[in-house]
Amino acid sequence: MEDCLAKKMEITVSEAEKRTGRNAMNMQETYTAYLIETRSVESQSEGQCVPVDSLWRRYSEFELLRNYLSVTYPHIVVPPLPEKRADFVWHKLSADNMDPDFVERRRIGLENFLLRVASHPVLCQDKIFYSFLTQEGGWKEMVNETGFQLKADSRLKALNATFRVKNPDKRFTELKHYSDELQCVISHLLRVRARVADRLYGVYKVHGNYGRVFSEWSAIEKEMGDGLQSAGHHMDVYAASIDDILEEEEHYADQLKEYLFYAEALRAVCRKHELMQYDLEMAAQDLTSKKQQCEELATGTVRTFSLKGMTSKLFGQETPEQREAKIKVLEEQIQEGEEQLKSKNLEGRDFVKSAWADIERFKEQKNHDLKEALISYAVMQISMCKKGIQVWTNAKECFSKM
Repeated sequence: MEDCLAKKMEITVSEAEKRTGRNAMNMQETYTAYLIETRSVESQSEGQCVPVDSLWRRYSEFELLRNYLSVTYPHIVVPPLPEKRADFVWHKLSADNMDPDFVERRRIGLENFLLRVASHPVLCQDKIFYSFLTQEGGWKEMVNETGFQLKADSRLKALNATFRVKNPDKRFTELKHYSDELQCVISHLLRVRARVADRLYGVYKVHGNYGRVFSEWSAIEKEMGDGLQSAGHHMDVYAASIDDILEEEEHYADQLKEYLFYAEALRAVCRKHELMQYDLEMAAQDLTSKKQQCEELATGTVRTFSLKGMTSKLFGQETPEQREAKIKVLEEQIQEGEEQLKSKNLEGRDFVKSAWADIERFKEQKNHDLKEALISYAVMQISMCKKGIQVWTNAKECFSKM
């Protein structure tokens, strides 16, 4: 971790800007660009005045970077991007992805994504990630030259592997189930929080009516007028405070959403393992089949029904020379198959070792982050209740002086 990029470079996504341009279809579109600023930490520690390097990136470029990382490092739980469109919103929040509040939360999420990658012991060393942060032009061409799209497995193949793997690894099966459960629990938690926010907003704003009523009442009371007017002011302050409270709450909601999306990153690692296991089993099955064919040709016996066996009976047996030629081809294919199977076995063992090491790293990070987020949320709620108590204490004093 001492060598990670986050220790050597300050990385911020400092601002967002709404822009208009033309897309690949030459149609006008409106999009948001984000300013990434980087500065060397090492030069600063030496007392030098270090200029800030900056460049603009679109959300789609962040998506391209993450897709590249996911394909290039299939054994790693790649940090997720913030949501592209608002989800789990309550009525006061806009679901428009151009809404300034949503864009600001996404800016923070994109910065967090970059810091996650820069802090990862493997991902931080990727040259293309470094280029994404520091190179204005030609970055997409560098990504495309890697051919990462050709390495990406199709969804159909992944689905095929899921249902046809005969000997799945129990640990990855359990991890896949856990990621499903994690996503379900956090989704439910976010829905509950949105409903609570809706109701809390309404309750606080209704308190503003106290202010209006007390103010009207104070106009007809000589002795009690000042006390009622002051109490009404405290009620107005109480009603207005909910806007800042719920804005702060969105920060904690976004922290939970990150792990909602991390669940999909966990499943991606499981799917990659399923594909490798499926390819391994298919290679082993093909090798067994070729060995059986070779044995049948060598002994002249056919153990199982085949079209080739029926053809031999109908049109006569092959000549010894033809049989020898076929045996020779099969023996070469068997040798290649054995080497391929050995290579796939080795690749599979390396994948499991690397993946499980990263999954353990992720678990530690998750436990720490969620614990901190939930504690901070509880502290915020306690603070909110204390402010409410103070408002009502002030109102009580106003009533006592009447």
